[in-house]
Order: sequence, then structure tokens, then C-alpha cells
Amino acid sequence: MLNLPAWQRSLTPTFGVPAPGQYRAQPEDFIVDEQLDFTPEAHGEHLWLRLEKRNQTTLDVVKQLSRLCGVTLRDIGYSGMKDRVAVTRQWLSVHLPGREAPADLPASLAALGVVVLEQARHPRKLKRGVHRTNHFTLRLSGEAVAASELMPRWEALCAHGVPNYFGHQRFGAGARNLQHAEAVLAKGWRKRDDRQGMMLSTARSFLFNELLSARLQDGNWCQPIGGDTLMLDGTQSVFGIDSVEESVLARAAALDVHPTGMLWGVGRQAGGEAGAYEARLAAQHPTLCEGLEKSGVKRGQRALRARLIAPQVTVEENAVLLSFALPRGSFATAVIGELIHHPDTA
Repeated sequence: MLNLPAWQRSLTPTFGVPAPGQYRAQPEDFIVDEQLDFTPEAHGEHLWLRLEKRNQTTLDVVKQLSRLCGVTLRDIGYSGMKDRVAVTRQWLSVHLPGREAPADLPASLAALGVVVLEQARHPRKLKRGVHRTNHFTLRLSGEAVAASELMPRWEALCAHGVPNYFGHQRFGAGARNLQHAEAVLAKGWRKRDDRQGMMLSTARSFLFNELLSARLQDGNWCQPIGGDTLMLDGTQSVFGIDSVEESVLARAAALDVHPTGMLWGVGRQAGGEAGAYEARLAAQHPTLCEGLEKSGVKRGQRALRARLIAPQVTVEENAVLLSFALPRGSFATAVIGELIHHPDTA
């Protein structure tokens, strides 16, 4: 039965294990603002709502909108899943062809703890993964805040980037999602057993974290190696390299390109040194790797490193306030885990 290991951190060799700290004493200590790179067109069959929620998941709000607007869950779109214990702002869409939303919708949502910040019509449903970044405002407290190495740690992350781990929440409490995924893949994945593909996603996330941890241990997680697929910063554009040239190393050092790791699935595996990491992963976790290939899911690539966008820090009494953005799909807990020791990010 799989459990989550203590994956390698980038700053431990330099600074050691961080001191204990707290990052979510209350929802207002964890603020997330989803950022699109376009605006609704002000016409169309879909009503787009920019909402602020507190202590609720995205799916909680989806269910509320479904009931209040008299539509099915499939009629509601959203780009990303947001944390429960947090204050989060994001767009959702409701398919309302030929009719308006209930006049009391903002008031009804407000009574449920959800605030309508903006609304506009758009021709298309909001689909998963279309937002560009998430902006985070985080308050850290505890023993780690007083530690002398906190600011050097933060400055190192700003200069060199953050290991782009999937957060522990992806694997469920006590790694239950991961263990369920292992059981599903061992007997043979079927769509009817995993309608949303959550088990596939969980298994791929675990394997990616394993590969990233191995490269961290070897000291090449942010440095291209032979056979790597590189991703351009700020995009999903990728290109492969057979060997490492000085120009590529310079671009990686400037955070212009990032090495990627495989999201396991069907497709041509890497060659060279990068391929050796994939081969070791397949040998270590045959049930997951073989099960994913038999499911037919296509190979993908994810950057091993995430760059902090517009990072800022404010020192408060007994706390620090961090502000930064990350590309969609990156987890703020990967940043937090480099700065403080906390069970949720260990």
C-alpha cells in the first residue's frame, strides 16, 4: 500500500529543515485570486460570475449555483479547483440560454457566504484550465518567522524558482486517494469507475513528484540534462533536447526555460539521462505505470520548476505576508514547504 514519502526540498542542502510554522490559522491567511488573460464578451448564452467564497470548495459553490439557477451540474463551468480553508476568488459560468438568472441570485449567494464581485455574459462555457495564473496572499506565523534564514530562503525561491510539486491535498487525507488509485489501476482502470479521471490524475501526480524528488536529490531539477523536454516560462510550449548546450543552460539559469517531468501515459519516452529517470520510475512503481499505460491516457509534460511571479514580502508583528502568483496547476504549498515545517507540506 502506497504512502507519501518525505520528498526532497530544494533549500534543505543549504539551510537545513525549516523551523515549524503555521500558514492557515484562519481562512484570511490564505487568499487566492484566479487570473484570466481575457474578459467575458458581454453577450452570449452563458452567465459568467466572478465569486468570492470563504470556507467552501469550488464544488460546494457549483452545487449552490445549480440549485439556485435551476440547471444541472454540467451546465456550470469553472477553470480551477480552489481550497476550502481560504478566501478565494474565481470565475464560474452558468448556461442560461434565452433567460436571465434569478433576480435575487446575488442575495441568495450572499446568504450562503458567497459574494458576487462581477458578472457578464459570454458565448462559451468556462472550461477547466483556461486561467493563466493564481495570485496568492499568504500569512505565515510561528517559530519559522523569527528564524534568521527565513528571508534568505524566500530570496532563494525568488531567484531560482520552486520545485513544482503537486500538493498533498491531491492525494487525499492519509493518502487515501493514492491508495484508491493504486487499487483501481491494479485491477484495470475503467471509465465507469473513475468518471472524472481523478484516479488517473492522482497516480500521475504521485509519479511526477517521485521523479522531481529524484532529480532534486541529484541536484539537476532546475538544470537541463540530455533527453529533457523543456518548457518555455509562462507557456505550455515545449521542445526536446538531445544534449545540453551552454545557451540552454543560460536560459534555464535565467528562468526562461524549465526542465519538465513526465505525466505518465502512452507516448514516446525520453532518451538519454532523462530517459534513465523514467526507466527507474517504471521499475519502482510498475503497478501505477503499467496501469496508466493500459488506461490509454496520453503522456504529458509538467515543468519541474515554477517561477514566482511578482513576489513581495511584508514583515508584520509575529508574522510575514507573502504575495506572489504561480502558473495554473502549481501549488502554493510547494512554496510554503520550503519556508516552514508543517504537517500538510512535509
